[in-house]
Amino acid sequence: MQARLRTLAANDTEAAATYYRNQAGQHIALDFVDALEAAITHLCQHPLTGSLRFAYELDVPDLRSWPLQKFPHLIFYVPDDDHIDIWRILHARRDIPAYLTPDQTDGATAGP
Repeated sequence: MQARLRTLAANDTEAAATYYRNQAGQHIALDFVDALEAAITHLCQHPLTGSLRFAYELDVPDLRSWPLQKFPHLIFYVPDDDHIDIWRILHARRDIPAYLTPDQTDGATAGP
């Protein structure tokens, strides 16, 4: 199974990595990227392991979340038959529902 990052998720990743690089140094930014890659690999292998909490709260069927190890971020995704659709990567202390409204979850994907 493959992961498809939506444009907003790619933007979230870039913003978080830039923040960590500016605030804590390049090695912490790279640790963040490594943690994100490890989490995405896990989700590709086990796509149903994420929590459905926000699916119920936001009435978005199949929306799941998964925490990053050692970083206060959550991956928001929807599993599909052949891929996981990664909507956002958000800091856990944000107003999550405000960032997962229909206008904040565009259907565009980043990359090929």
